[in-house]
Amino acid sequence: MWEDIFKEKGRVFLKPQEDMSEVIKLMKKEGLEKVLDLGCGTGRHIIMLAKAGFDVYGTDISEEGLKQTKAWLKKEGLTANLKKASCYEKFPFNDDFFDAVISIQVIHHNYIDKVRYSISEIERVLKPNGVAFVTVSAPKWKKKIKADLKIVAPRTYIPTEGGEKDIPHYMYTKKLMKKDFKNFKVLDFHRDSREHYCILGKFRKNH
Repeated sequence: MWEDIFKEKGRVFLKPQEDMSEVIKLMKKEGLEKVLDLGCGTGRHIIMLAKAGFDVYGTDISEEGLKQTKAWLKKEGLTANLKKASCYEKFPFNDDFFDAVISIQVIHHNYIDKVRYSISEIERVLKPNGVAFVTVSAPKWKKKIKADLKIVAPRTYIPTEGGEKDIPHYMYTKKLMKKDFKNFKVLDFHRDSREHYCILGKFRKNH
């Protein structure tokens, strides 16, 4: 289904998330180098990170998304390490591999057990004191979807029509978000203009 979304709407996913400029400033200040964009889609943040001089890695389940990312990188004369991989399965990277992980509007597209597995993998591949910036759906975001919704589990719904038909969405609360990211020292937490919770944290390995 993501193949179809990116084929039809890939050009829509071009504008970076509104906080990324500040996140990049922090990562530069911290001296971070190796960054993973988890669920990179068509490459909007891959391009931004590569332009900023990071050693950029990206994963996505969609061949179409990766194809568009590669074409964009080539057009810009930039490079990045791209792999086809699901964020709900073991990441194809060693422990303590990254200085930072970003994941924008990605990991909440499943049932909560899968979401939490993805968070555990983010922790596994992050170095001690590594930085993570993750955004997920907040409750009000559901009202923005102009489609019928089917509740399939607590705080979990699936649109039955529209652009994200048949894709599960887990709806976080502020309390649940901080609980699931309890192994991070929270540097910032807010709701962005598109009704997504955004958490910026520093990983406390073996805390």
